[in-house]
Amino acid sequence: MNPSAATPNARTRQSSSLQQVWQSARRFNTVAILLVLVIAASFISDDFFSAPNLANITRQVAGVGIMSVGMLLVVLTGGIDLSVGSVAALGSVLSAMLIPDHGLVFALVAALVTGGVCGLVSGVLVAFCRLTPFVVTLAMMTVARGIAMIVSNGSPILVDDAGQALLDFGRHSYLGIPGPTLVMLIVFVAGGVALGRMRAGRVVRAIGSNEEAVRLSGVPVARHILGTYVCSGVLASLAGIISTARASVGAPTVGVGDELTVIAAVVIGGASLAGGKGGVLNTLMGVLILGVIGNIMNLASVPGYHQQVVMGAIIVAAVLMQQGAGFWRRWIFR
Repeated sequence: MNPSAATPNARTRQSSSLQQVWQSARRFNTVAILLVLVIAASFISDDFFSAPNLANITRQVAGVGIMSVGMLLVVLTGGIDLSVGSVAALGSVLSAMLIPDHGLVFALVAALVTGGVCGLVSGVLVAFCRLTPFVVTLAMMTVARGIAMIVSNGSPILVDDAGQALLDFGRHSYLGIPGPTLVMLIVFVAGGVALGRMRAGRVVRAIGSNEEAVRLSGVPVARHILGTYVCSGVLASLAGIISTARASVGAPTVGVGDELTVIAAVVIGGASLAGGKGGVLNTLMGVLILGVIGNIMNLASVPGYHQQVVMGAIIVAAVLMQQGAGFWRRWIFR
């Protein structure tokens, strides 16, 4: 046997084995990050694992979690939605404003429909007019926030007695699960079913991987892309309604900066901004990671402005573990 021929084969097998181990490890990156943060939090404060604190974490991230499912759908197609925070504000304001004169059900439906219309406009411009998602949703972010300011006169709107059922839902727990958390979990389950079990979900993922191939196969790509933006708008408005339920007011300042937090949660969860890669469960882990980070800093009495710096540094480190994996793999296996 020729030793010179055997050596390259052995190296190839060794490299292949290492890459398989690397790929297996990458699947659990998000879980590993969350576990490390949870362990760190348990050392920082004995109150971390208390039921009220854990419930508070999930309640606080409910809005971001709901929006992250819609963002994930858009990102899977290779797009992005910067308008989610502003659409949430519009949904929050409308739900509070319409309750006194039109009742709770009409107010909630109108807020959700308005969110869907915002997503519809963005989706049409992106999918059919072929405009850049970043520019389109940046414009929608400004428009939706402006409308929220106009209809509310720039002031919070108190929810009156007609909306008591909504307020009760935001404050109470069901089977030990806070109402906002329950809504978030339902949205994640629905998103998981859509992406894993439904044809439309598989098409959305395929569009991000190779849009031209999907188009050539006869699939109406534009309609599926449009659908993801509509879903994102509806879920953003739902997050605004949840904010109203928690705070008892509809505020035009709801969701300021949340679009970046939502994108961070999706990316930390392993989704690729280039499209085609990402999952609902990992996105949930990403949302919880951000919630735990914020809770740790609160328990450690980190000042508010310092929290922003620490949060940003930790997000970058987490994203490097997820999205920077390609660089490290190339460096290790070169």
